[in-house]
Amino acid sequence: MDVEAPKDASHEQAAPGRSRAARWLLVPLNCGMLVVGATGGPLISRLYFSKGGHRQWLSAWLQTGGWPLLLVPVAASYVSRRARDRSAPLLLTPPRVLLAGVVLGVLTGADDFIYSYGLSYLPVSTSAILISTQLAFTVLFAFLVVRQRLTAATLNAVALLTVGAVVLGLHVSNDRPAGVTKAKYVMGFFLTLGAAALYGLILPLVELAYKRAAGGGRVVTYALVMEMQLVMGFSATAFCTVGMVLNKDFQAISREAREYELGEARYYTVLVWNAVLWELFFVGAVGVIFCVHTLLTGILIAVCTPVMEVLAVILLHEKFSSEKGVALALALWGLASYSYGEYSEAKANKKREVASEAGAS
Repeated sequence: MDVEAPKDASHEQAAPGRSRAARWLLVPLNCGMLVVGATGGPLISRLYFSKGGHRQWLSAWLQTGGWPLLLVPVAASYVSRRARDRSAPLLLTPPRVLLAGVVLGVLTGADDFIYSYGLSYLPVSTSAILISTQLAFTVLFAFLVVRQRLTAATLNAVALLTVGAVVLGLHVSNDRPAGVTKAKYVMGFFLTLGAAALYGLILPLVELAYKRAAGGGRVVTYALVMEMQLVMGFSATAFCTVGMVLNKDFQAISREAREYELGEARYYTVLVWNAVLWELFFVGAVGVIFCVHTLLTGILIAVCTPVMEVLAVILLHEKFSSEKGVALALALWGLASYSYGEYSEAKANKKREVASEAGAS
């Protein structure tokens, strides 16, 4: 659990070999959790709405309601530290970073609600393409918040993702779910774009929180990342709990379960899997930020778009219109452009490092 985040070359050389190996095992693990959650979470959330669920606050609550699962790794980390050092603190995270985690959690809760409200009026295939624009927002906010450099490939990707969203916007209401008015469909469209923008801001802010945690020479470990996500998940769930209380969602759950099209038992199964899959998404997202950087998280979320498109057609029997096909092609083109730009830049940086080392010797 106490695996350190990569900082620079000298740090990498100083880190124990076992820690390096453990960290690179965390990369595929967190990428896998992110992909499973980013694909399965929206599908199960849409299944809730399409079969008779109507509670947006409940749907938002479920997206972070799995936070107690993180008590296990956080407790295990504390027990491990106490075994090595009897004076080890209960938490590794500094108080000011914990406070930042609370604020980020509230923002995440608000984003969950906006996303759930939008998804309740949209097919998941449309929502997925709109959410893929969060890569464009992540690029913008990463530049503003953590000074991530913008490249021509990055700007090209942003432009393509934006055009894809516009193509969908020009043909709204062609795939409205049953019972959804045109006004509600349009509202869902723009709420989903707003959710993408807000999450595009949250991701760089999480990376900034890690940098603040590393201030004063403190080492950022995976255990600290889990503590941070625990605080964010608890805060987001608390925020949504207030919304559920005000909206009287807790009283409505049993009635909604009895009226659910798939049956009462499957209603609760859908709710449980909602919590599990979304928790995988959020833990994977912060883990990828810890192991690599913010933009890879955005890329992986965008990569899941075509997978969701196919699964939505197969599992939820949604229509796949020509407009969605064009928007999806533009999204994949933008993703490919961005990925190639990142690959080319990394290759050029490696060549410069080799040339610099050769010159120094």
